[in-house]
Amino acid sequence: MELEQARKRAEELRVIIEKNNRLYYDQDAPELEDFEYDALNRELKQIETEYPELVTASSPTQYVGGTASSKFSKVTHAVKMESLQDAFSFDELREFDTRVREAGIRPEYVVEAKIDGLSVSLEYRMGQLVRGSTRGDGVVGEDVTENIMTIKDIPHELPDAPDFLEVRGEVYMPHSAFFKLKEQQELEDKTPFKNPRNAAAGSLRQKDSKITAERGLSIFVFNLQQCEGRTFRTHRETLDYIKSLGFPVSPRYSVFENIEDAIKEIEAIGEARGTLGFDIDGAVIKVNDLAARRTLGSTNKFPRWAIAFKYPPEVKESVVRNIEVTVGRTGVLTPTAVFDPIFLAGTSVSRASLHNGDIIANLGVGIGDTIKVRKAGDIIPEVIGVSARLPGNKPFAMPTTCPSCGAPVVHLQDETALRCVNPECPAQSLRNLIHFASRNAMAIDGLGEAVAVQLIDKGLVSTVADLYTLTEEQLLTLDKFKKKSAQNLLNAIEGSKRNNLDKLIFGLGIRNIGDKAAALLGEHFGSMDALRQATAEQMCEIDGFGEVMAQSVLEFFAKDGTTDLLNRLVRDGVNMQWTGEKKGTALAGMTLVVTGTLPTLSRQEAEALITQNGGKAAGSVSKKTSYVVAGEAAGSKLTKAQTLGIPVLDEAGLYQLIKDNGQ
Repeated sequence: MELEQARKRAEELRVIIEKNNRLYYDQDAPELEDFEYDALNRELKQIETEYPELVTASSPTQYVGGTASSKFSKVTHAVKMESLQDAFSFDELREFDTRVREAGIRPEYVVEAKIDGLSVSLEYRMGQLVRGSTRGDGVVGEDVTENIMTIKDIPHELPDAPDFLEVRGEVYMPHSAFFKLKEQQELEDKTPFKNPRNAAAGSLRQKDSKITAERGLSIFVFNLQQCEGRTFRTHRETLDYIKSLGFPVSPRYSVFENIEDAIKEIEAIGEARGTLGFDIDGAVIKVNDLAARRTLGSTNKFPRWAIAFKYPPEVKESVVRNIEVTVGRTGVLTPTAVFDPIFLAGTSVSRASLHNGDIIANLGVGIGDTIKVRKAGDIIPEVIGVSARLPGNKPFAMPTTCPSCGAPVVHLQDETALRCVNPECPAQSLRNLIHFASRNAMAIDGLGEAVAVQLIDKGLVSTVADLYTLTEEQLLTLDKFKKKSAQNLLNAIEGSKRNNLDKLIFGLGIRNIGDKAAALLGEHFGSMDALRQATAEQMCEIDGFGEVMAQSVLEFFAKDGTTDLLNRLVRDGVNMQWTGEKKGTALAGMTLVVTGTLPTLSRQEAEALITQNGGKAAGSVSKKTSYVVAGEAAGSKLTKAQTLGIPVLDEAGLYQLIKDNGQ
């Protein structure tokens, strides 16, 4: 490649890489798979190695890709949170070993699994957790202390701890939590996270820590950043010490005297990764001796004493035997490829979603073709191409009628997906019923998917209103149902009639209306009748409510069958009124931030108190903050409030403020 060609290609690569850095690090929504992103970085590095004059200070090869979001307070790391140099072959690991030895070091190596999540720093003073922050660009990250506090694996107090301790770890989402979240997002007609890493990052960087708390995040701690009053000779010693304090540490770490044994351990970790309950995206080799690390030092981006081996994506071929089209709760038709079973990333795989007709057309896949399959993020099977077509075969064509009810399917405006809009579609009835009974909706205990399927199949329920006319005799016809289980379900259905209005609104499955939007509607309008008569403009007056959501509500109430459904629910005694507490006005127009430990209120209780009195409970301090409510170990938010001159209240002061303004 000539110099000018190299210059042009390097500029193209920098634009693509920087775009994907923002998507990956800052928005938790990558477009590229890891190996595709890594390939682009390697190509850019090769060009810059061949033509050093093309290297710029702003090149993605010269800095960590993340930035600190304006949603959170910024944290400057006392110890830089470095990234790692990647290797994609064992020869590159041997070259790393050569460089270490050429520096006059006879190394021992620690090998660890590389957890795929979001890197964080945890700081403790006198044994108390005072701050949690993201890596950001390695120098400046985000203060996510409130969200960190919700992760059960992270200790809030350390026994026999030093005066100050900082550790670094990786927040991740276990597969069990990821699949649960994905199922919930699909049930609510939301775009699910692509993989556990993005789910973990998106969950940790929520403005509402209650959402973080619900996501089931975990952590593995893998490095000691700072520790006052203690010294250590090796990295292995620091991991053992961290573990003794109660932190969950890297799940597999061992010391090896030479690079070949370290490579064998990397191979063993790779073979075992399909059996783990969490994602890893490689393995890390680190020089064990801490003094040797100081001798080796770092580049402006990577430590010279560590390297990360990235496992290649596993791709296998199989023959498509069928393409099944299913109908979701909101009527979306989803095609799924069914193929000969293959063993991929630790499990047997025989199905993969094809998402929609456009993707089928782009792939050109038809029944009988040989396809290439991989697991996106090593977890979700996906078809990435066709390696051999059946002679004379044509790509699969999506149906023009619903496979469940036979009604014509349509493309709604600006949607790629085909959708069945028949409100009496049996497939939608099943998903609607499951959603209606779910925990965040009407919370009908005992009405899970297996029971819902039977109720639909036996013709006992076609709409959610039919639940309220079920009898014990009907339930006793269901598989495994006895008198007690039938009565328990009837009691749960009867109890759901008393739910607050927001539970019903959410349970009705209105597109784009989640549980929080349902609560906003219920509280603002006060009754189902008032909501049915509301205009889009009136809905958009609600803080946090947008035009798309308002239009979805209007479309739902305009559907054939909605009026009859609601009339039946009213007739059967289902509550149609908002029964929650009305907001007071004592804190109207004020934004308050709660930080630290209050004497009697938890942070969630304090924020609820603020909201109940008309105020806004924010997660970070800014110039728009009216007051900061601070308790013990308040940390950086208190410091920022004092710097900005924002009034600071204790718990008693919060109560007094409400009392003074409520008169």
